[in-house]
Amino acid sequence: MTIPARISIVTLGVADLKRSEAFYASLGWERCPSSSDEICWFRTADSYLGLFPYGLLAEDARVAPGTPGAFGGITLAICLESEEAVTAALAEAAGKGARILKPAERTDWGGFSGYFADLDGHPWEVAFNPSFPIGPDGRITIP
Repeated sequence: MTIPARISIVTLGVADLKRSEAFYASLGWERCPSSSDEICWFRTADSYLGLFPYGLLAEDARVAPGTPGAFGGITLAICLESEEAVTAALAEAAGKGARILKPAERTDWGGFSGYFADLDGHPWEVAFNPSFPIGPDGRITIP
């Protein structure tokens, strides 16, 4: 298996969700209707930007906030077509030298996800989300 070369979602850890949401909206970015008080989604040309509270994002990836080199307020996500694909991708990443931050597990949002850190420590989430379908071009759709 080859891990697909795609960036589906870039999630930024933010100090004040409402303030950050207002900033990106002021740039003219399209806010997704599925945004909530917990997370805000914006459509970009070929992926999505998520805004999520910094501490909660660090907690989800199981990294310490503010630790130099461990977490910089961003996680990158690869969305895959199934739970099995998530498990296989995490195993492949580990086999290439990545460090597993969070083994794949069922989530409270109805999906399946885990995290690995690349060789420089950047956290990548590998996820299956049945609510975000993947099109034939590899792009996800966030409602």
